[in-house]
Amino acid sequence: MARIAGINIPMNKHVCIGLTAIFGVGRSQARTACEAAGVKPDTKVKDLTDAEVDKIRIEVGKFTVEGDLHRTMSMSVKRLMDLGTYRGIR
Repeated sequence: MARIAGINIPMNKHVCIGLTAIFGVGRSQARTACEAAGVKPDTKVKDLTDAEVDKIRIEVGKFTVEGDLHRTMSMSVKRLMDLGTYRGIR
């Protein structure tokens, strides 16, 4: 089972699609991470070796994902609310 950034990646999907299960990783960032790690984006997650998973884990670690991204977003919204300029639903 491939576990990257604290998330279990779906086993029966292509790597570039499976990485989008991580909050903050979209299709383009997933494709970039695969290319930088030297993994074909159309490889199934279940066919990855441990070395390839480690390379992808290192590349995804360079992005702001999951908890750090949630924290950054909530701090940005809180800052806008404190300033009184929060642009919510009217």
